[in-house]
Parts: sequence; structure tokens; C-alpha cells
Amino acid sequence: MISLTINGTDHQLDLPAEMPLLWALRDALGLTGTKFGCGVAACGACTVLVDGQAVRSCQTALGDVSGQVTTIEGLGPALHPVQQAWIAHQVAQCGYCQSGQIMQAVSLLSENPRPTDDEIAAAMDGNLCRCGTYPRILAAIRAASTAMEG
Repeated sequence: MISLTINGTDHQLDLPAEMPLLWALRDALGLTGTKFGCGVAACGACTVLVDGQAVRSCQTALGDVSGQVTTIEGLGPALHPVQQAWIAHQVAQCGYCQSGQIMQAVSLLSENPRPTDDEIAAAMDGNLCRCGTYPRILAAIRAASTAMEG
């Protein structure tokens, strides 16, 4: 039995320790906001936070998780400033990568509240957007940074 705290709720999961966290979240717990993209941690669609740090859940074994897990569903009940900025800057096109992009941005801003454009680009580099909304992503992260300041 694996014990995890996910989005503030304690869970006892009778699942194999080697199962990727992604599938425990999606299949066992019904938290489908975290997406499967590539399965090799190369696209970022499956990004969640573990103790505030962005991790690729498709390559993180359930048994290796220690700490609190936050998925896109766990950012609210109210919209997080990053989510608000995403809406204001009309970032989403198809939307598939957006939960991973948002979780990576939340992690970045928790570690570096005032990142430069180069720091944003470096932090977001492993999160792919097939629709190419990178300029909007950058603008939204800048706006969220400003909103979270004060």
C-alpha cells in the first residue's frame, strides 16, 4: 500500500510501486487534468508538482514519490494567478499541453518570483506546445509574476 497526499487529500493506493505517477493520478484517482504526451519525460504534458517542484509524472515511479503532489486540479478552488494570466493572454489553442505548462510556470514562479525572459525560456524549455503559443506563454508568465508581486 502506498500512501500519498495529492491535492491536500491523503490517499492509500494499492498499486504497484513501479507504476508511473501519471497513471495512478489518471486511472486510479480520476485526476485527468494531467496529460499523457510522450511517456519519456520529453514534452512536459504530464508535469505535476511534488513539494512545489515540477516533475514529469510519466517517468516518476509511484513508489519513489515522497512529498505532497499537486496536480492542475489542486491549484484552486479559485484560479491561480498563472491560470488567470493564461486566460487573459489567450494562451491555449488546442489546450493539450496547458496543464503541464501551467504547472511548470507555477513551479518557476515559486522559486523565482521575478524571472527574466531568459530564465522563463530556460525553465519552460522542456514543455512543448505543438500550437506554438510560446510568445503568449512568455507574456502570461510575466503577467502572473507581476500579479503575484502585490
